[in-house]
Amino acid sequence: MGTNGSTMLAPLRQGLPPIDPAQVSSSASCSLPARYEAVRGARQFTRTTLGEWSLGDRFDDIALVVSELVTNALRHALPADPPREPQDPPVRLHLMRWPGRLVCAVRDPSPDSPGGTGTGPGAFPDPQGTAESGRGLFLVDSFSDSWGWHPLAGALHGKVVWALFRLGQPGH
Repeated sequence: MGTNGSTMLAPLRQGLPPIDPAQVSSSASCSLPARYEAVRGARQFTRTTLGEWSLGDRFDDIALVVSELVTNALRHALPADPPREPQDPPVRLHLMRWPGRLVCAVRDPSPDSPGGTGTGPGAFPDPQGTAESGRGLFLVDSFSDSWGWHPLAGALHGKVVWALFRLGQPGH
């Protein structure tokens, strides 16, 4: 994909699992409004993108995880009084494909760990899924092959929460 793809990924590098960003074969992203209808938009964007990448058979699992990550970002990461500058949307969804892997990453403006508790990158606040926010993260953990989060550095504020899916495994 060349420099454009890896340039787009530069702000996310720190928050992604250790996969070489230069090796990404396809990537797509969309900004999401700070409204709950954004979850539907994120699912439609995911369906279209996976269809273009011939990964439509993985839509159900991936869309469930995307929905949970976007819902979590909208519910917990947005300020009560959002700023009026529309040029930097508060939540962005990134889908990135490497050979044999797909990563869904959601960027939001909050530096807090997913679910509001936990003690660092990859912290899993409620493994039993009994808390409201823990239930969504439990689904993310169940349906993806791995997931984590990392605060953004530099000029970008907030964090990236990502989920990784292995592709092309028979029976998976």
